[in-house]
This record gives sequence, C-alpha cells and structure tokens, in this order.
Amino acid sequence: MTTRTGFEHGTAGGIRIHVLPTRRFKTFAISLYAGSPLDENTVTTTALTPFVLRRGTVSYPETRAFRERLEQLYGAGFGFDVYKRGDNQIVHFRMDTINDSFVQSPESLLKSSFAFLGEALTAPTLENGVFRTSYVQTERDTVRKKLESIVNDKIRYAAERCIEVMCRNEPYRLHPLGQRKDLDGITAESLYEAYRKWLNEAVFDLYVVGDTSIDEVKKLVEEHFTMDRSSTAEYTASVVRSDSSEPQTVVEKLDINQGKLNLGLRSKITYSDKDYAAALMYNGILGGYPHSKLFVNVREKESLAYYASSRYDGHKGIATIQSGIEIQNYEKAVDIIRKQLDDMASGVISDNEMTQTKAMIRNVIKEMQDSAFELIAYDFNRQLSGKERTAEELLEQVGNISAADVTRAASAFSLDTIYFLKGQKEE
Repeated sequence: MTTRTGFEHGTAGGIRIHVLPTRRFKTFAISLYAGSPLDENTVTTTALTPFVLRRGTVSYPETRAFRERLEQLYGAGFGFDVYKRGDNQIVHFRMDTINDSFVQSPESLLKSSFAFLGEALTAPTLENGVFRTSYVQTERDTVRKKLESIVNDKIRYAAERCIEVMCRNEPYRLHPLGQRKDLDGITAESLYEAYRKWLNEAVFDLYVVGDTSIDEVKKLVEEHFTMDRSSTAEYTASVVRSDSSEPQTVVEKLDINQGKLNLGLRSKITYSDKDYAAALMYNGILGGYPHSKLFVNVREKESLAYYASSRYDGHKGIATIQSGIEIQNYEKAVDIIRKQLDDMASGVISDNEMTQTKAMIRNVIKEMQDSAFELIAYDFNRQLSGKERTAEELLEQVGNISAADVTRAASAFSLDTIYFLKGQKEE
C-alpha cells in the first residue's frame, strides 16, 4: 500500500515496514523504531537493552569483531538513541550503508546490513542462555554516567525537573534513560527476560530510504529478523491533560550561581489536531527562534536572561520555557515571561513575527527533504499519532495561518508549573 508521502507501507514478521524507493541518495538509510509505553517498571531495562545489544552478536560476540564487521561493509554507520515521544519510550536504531552501485562489493550491502541489524536485535551475545554479565555490568555504568551527567548539566537538570514536577502523576515524568535507583538491581538474567518481553511486545517500525522496493525489504525482514511475534502492535494515544487550575510554583536549591527558571504549559493541541500548525507558529513566536518574544523581550530588551527559549512536544501537548537568570531577578523574570504569554493570548502579535516565524518553519521543513533520516523521522510522526499530514500539506497549513489562528492556539495553552532552581546561599 502506498500513501501520498511517497513511502510504501506493509508488514512482515510482526514488524511494520515503510519504504521510500528513490535514487536521490547515494546510501541506504535504515531506521528501526521500537516503541513501548513509558512505565516505571520497564523504563530502565528498556533503556539499558540497546547498550548491551551493541556489544556483540552470535556471529560477532566481541565488541571489536562487531565493529570490524561494520568496517567490512564499507564503513557502514550503526547507532542508536533512546528518547520519549508523548507517553512512549522509543529505542531508535539507525544504519546507513553505501548503495551497491557505487562500490565493487561481492555481496549486496543492503542484504548484509539487514543481516547485521537483524542479528544485533534478535541474536545477541549470550552466556549460559542470558546476556553476558560483563557487558551488562559495563553498560549499567554507561547509563548511570549518562543519567549523572544530567545532574551535572544544570540547564538539562532544571528542564527535566520541571517535567517531573509538572507530570508527577503521569508516565511522561520518566526520563527515557530510566532511573538510577533501578540500575544496581538489574542482572544479566533479569535484563534478558525483560529484553525477550520487549522484543515480543514493542511496536516495531522499520524504515528504508534508497534504491530498493517494499518487496525486497519484506523478504529481507522475513529472512533476517527472526522474531516470534504473532501480530503487529499499535501505538495508543498519549493522555493529554489541560488543567485550568492555578499554576504550581516549585523552588529548589543546589550549589549554583545562575538561577534556572523553567515553566511548563499544557494544551489539548497535539500532532494529530487540526490546529497543530497554529501551535507550531505559537511556539515559534513565543520562544522557538532568535526573533521570538522570549529572546527579544526577556533576554535582549530587559537583559534578564542569559538564555530564553521554548519547546513544544506535539505528541503530548506540552510546551516548556527554559531560561537562565540572576537569582535576584526571579520575580521580574516571571512577570515578564507571563506578560509574553498574556500578550500572545490577547493577540499582541506583529506582522514581522508572523512572517519571520513562517520563514523559519518553512526552512526547517524544506531542509528535511535533503536528509533521508529526516524524511523517515517525519513519517514516523504519522505512525505515532495516526495522523497523515505530508510535508507539503504542513507547509501549506503554516502558510495559511493568520495572527488570529495563533491567538486562538495561545488561548489553548495554560500555565501549569513554574520551576525555579536557585543557589543554596541565596535567600
């Protein structure tokens, strides 16, 4: 089945397959997304799993042999990431391999890449029927260090704490890399058991962009992804809350010199909503770009912030504001940030802000067309949300947005949480 996005869609072996046949790129871009609900009981084992999987497979049990195999595939790239989209934890594996027509290869590089990725996922190095203990111990430390580095990076720490406070009764509060307190209790046996369950229950989406066909990819999946999956799983929509109660304020202290002021806003507008383009414009005008209200008014005109910006997770309907301020400027900074929110909800939006923001969003969407992995990431939003919206349609929708549309979107965002991280010595 083909959709208007150019991707052809199908299933094989309990995996959803998405192929964009094209000769535009000199490489094959392969993305494998494995998604599961964010859950306190599984978030840490799920995050740890790809770190252990990258250490070796049945054919390449040692890490060095694993990497040497990639070199033999003309320096194929292999990597992964773990993040969240809405209330889902996503493990994302990526491979890029040069197209066979550009090298003198005795083997099909696409086939070899599938053999490698399929084995990395489904046939890891085992010891006594479970993961190799030394790999699990080393990678537990890797994940621990990554989680500790967030505490050391106060900008990231404040952003995470704001989300934790705001969503304390929701799965979205969880960090996609898991919880440090869980790591010590994870053994080779318990992780292997969790991995087998994850392999069976996660939603798998496999993408290929390059000079191939959906039929070829289906055969390669059936041949190299030996997973005992009876059916393809589906994503369930994230729970979106829009509370109208008074915003909560949480102040915490650490040994820092510069205050971190973060605000969390809730909205019912998500990726699948007809007002999504208006919400994108709202975030862009509020704090998404260097010409935005937060940057110009809080940072430049009032010199209240070292940085000031906003982000929007369209799969959860949450926007966050991040700023770094002098600790004594807290009240003044909160007032002026709230004024930007009130101004937008009251329709104080200039033609220049509209024009510049549309241009910035247009550039982002157009640049996406030049990257196979960006094309994949865009289509994956459709799988997550159940909403089909081509890049061309989104461009057109953004182009048609009026200041009144942005004002209406602004009214749909309500301030939920004010989080302030300040120094221990300050009173």
